[in-house]
Amino acid sequence: MTPSFAGLRLLTMLTTLLAASCAALPALAAQPPRASLQYRDAVIRNGRAVWGLDAPIAVFAGQLHQESAWRADAVSAVGAQGIAQFMPDTSAWIAGLYPTLAANAPFNPSWAIRALVQYDLWLHARISAADDCQRMAMTLSAYNGGLGWIQRDQRLAAGRGLDRAVWFDQVETVNAGRSAANWRENRAYPRRILYVHQARYLAWGSGVCL
Repeated sequence: MTPSFAGLRLLTMLTTLLAASCAALPALAAQPPRASLQYRDAVIRNGRAVWGLDAPIAVFAGQLHQESAWRADAVSAVGAQGIAQFMPDTSAWIAGLYPTLAANAPFNPSWAIRALVQYDLWLHARISAADDCQRMAMTLSAYNGGLGWIQRDQRLAAGRGLDRAVWFDQVETVNAGRSAANWRENRAYPRRILYVHQARYLAWGSGVCL
């Protein structure tokens, strides 16, 4: 067992224990944080406008929770900006791709929420996976680290006899060349959103991997 895979196994166990612990808490503990409530309508409206009425609203909300804890003025140590934590190059690319997002305003929550759900859909359309859960996990990984890394990881997984269409315990276990720190962060990202955060937001709309 390589050190990276051992670390992933530990991450998997810790995430599972955390999710189980959250499920055991009183209902109040699983409610959306107060900071999120002002954005509830925007997440639902934009999610459904871009993805349709069956949009995975709880996933989008969990993603925003993970990205910035709903802080519109957030700036990360590496320069990611706003409630959806877009890097400047990414927000500029999105602004050039979609006329409705031409303003390129990552610190504007309305712009950033629409850009997040739009970018998620762009990624989702370019990923093939075994089922909706695996596909959403790969979409989230790509949002965090880039679509190219997902594609390289899938090729590496297939070359090692793993199922390139399955994220959990298959593609997520390989590393096509990221730094150890970036790899760990990227593997934790889908798990925390899908198995910890989205549960808070299921009253807002549909989820995935439930």
